[in-house]
Amino acid sequence: MSDNKSPEMVRISIDVMGGDFGVKEIVPALNLVIKNHADIKFLLFGDENQINQHLSKYKSLKNCVEIHHTDKAIKSDEKPSDALRSSKGTSMRMAIEAVKNGEAEAVVSAGNTGALMALSKIVLKTAQGIHRPALASVMPNVNGDVIVLDLGANILVDAENLVQFALLGSIFARAHKKIESPSVGLLNIGSEDMKGPDHVRAASDILSRIDFPGTYKGFVEGNDITNGNVDVIVCDGYAGNIALKTIEGVGKLVKHYCKKSFAANPLAMIGALFAYFPLKNLSRSMDPRLYNGGVFLGLNGICVKSHGGADALGFSTAVIMAVNLSRQGYIDQLVRDISHLTDQETFLSQDV
Repeated sequence: MSDNKSPEMVRISIDVMGGDFGVKEIVPALNLVIKNHADIKFLLFGDENQINQHLSKYKSLKNCVEIHHTDKAIKSDEKPSDALRSSKGTSMRMAIEAVKNGEAEAVVSAGNTGALMALSKIVLKTAQGIHRPALASVMPNVNGDVIVLDLGANILVDAENLVQFALLGSIFARAHKKIESPSVGLLNIGSEDMKGPDHVRAASDILSRIDFPGTYKGFVEGNDITNGNVDVIVCDGYAGNIALKTIEGVGKLVKHYCKKSFAANPLAMIGALFAYFPLKNLSRSMDPRLYNGGVFLGLNGICVKSHGGADALGFSTAVIMAVNLSRQGYIDQLVRDISHLTDQETFLSQDV
């Protein structure tokens, strides 16, 4: 995919009422975004009085926003089924509908994950040929980062779902990593061909024979997420969510032990002063806020889920991801590659 697409106005729809902090962190986040990304218009869906109260602190941001008032919001602990029934007029639904109606290229929300997934599927619908959307995210590794999907949207999958996830992840990697043919691995309990459940081995067989936007590298294991051996790792939502939470936990554990070690004695504290800048770089490279933002891939529109507890920096990362995907023409690329995939008889004729 071309990197030199000319800058153009990108419209991003924002669910201002979503997340643990809502407008208090979201408005400062948008101000961070426009400092380094020109030609962006934000459609803000939420309580107009609250939005204006925080917008007054950021004069340059005022010219980049369009406010759509609503005081209705989906609660973070609300069941998706209940949220769907009462979603009309909520900030989340209105923000998603803006993408469907062509008023925005992407939507970003820090709200209820289940509700966002359900509403996105109903309002935007899955792209033709895609059976299930997948939740993908970027994780740090020794070579930069890796895209992992699915992270919890689909607990039970078959071989065809995994093949489609490989397609979705490859297109995402092209836009995010700006590489022509991303390397793709299937998460398994071993790298040998005979290992793993039937549907994983069947997916591997299909991926080794079909033409898709990535380069299939075979099975990978859990440690390959951080080793940086491939650009995209594909798995079901059950394994992916466990992997995500495990990596988040390891990051917190490392931070805990570092603080504990340096606080152990005065000499360690002195050593920490000499190592201030390397430690600062280490902290930044492991900062989860810089990797915030899961993308629901496979929909007729770009939908980015920010962590509910994200602060301004974290939410800005999710917004920047939405902006970049919009500018790279992700949806147009998706339509072309899905058509090419489903035209391949070797893929459709498999008994999976």
